[in-house]
Amino acid sequence: MKSSSIDTNRQLLMKEAITLSLNNIKENHGGPFAALIVRGETIISRGTNLVTSANDPTAHAEIVAIRNACSSLRTFILDGCEIYTSCEPCPMCLGAIYWARLERIYYANSRADAAKIGFDDKLIYQEIPLPISQRKIPSIRLMEEEALVAFHEWERKESKTRY
Repeated sequence: MKSSSIDTNRQLLMKEAITLSLNNIKENHGGPFAALIVRGETIISRGTNLVTSANDPTAHAEIVAIRNACSSLRTFILDGCEIYTSCEPCPMCLGAIYWARLERIYYANSRADAAKIGFDDKLIYQEIPLPISQRKIPSIRLMEEEALVAFHEWERKESKTRY
């Protein structure tokens, strides 16, 4: 496939993600965000932001698209797939993209654009590099000895599925 036809296909896929984000606003399902998971030239799944309609703070477009793709392909690894998202992924979605092993991210709006309309992840970006003891939400470690039992069991398990 020639570069210009690849670029045209990428633009068509991004246009679909943007259209989905606009439809999501009209349908009142959530914020102005949408994503597609694509393998080759095939759309594997679509996702829109469902935070407010599902009462789920994790139902971001990228997460929904990843969940749908994994369900459709019956796998938790999306190797060979790319994501087209109407906005630069937030820290949670970026983490999910890495866990799903997506190969490339295409995005339209930036996180600065999102912040301008009230979707600001600045606090999270500031908190991540801080030592746990300095973060705004206290994290208290409890029962680490007892919890290590499960880790030791996992370590010894021969039939485990690694991820």
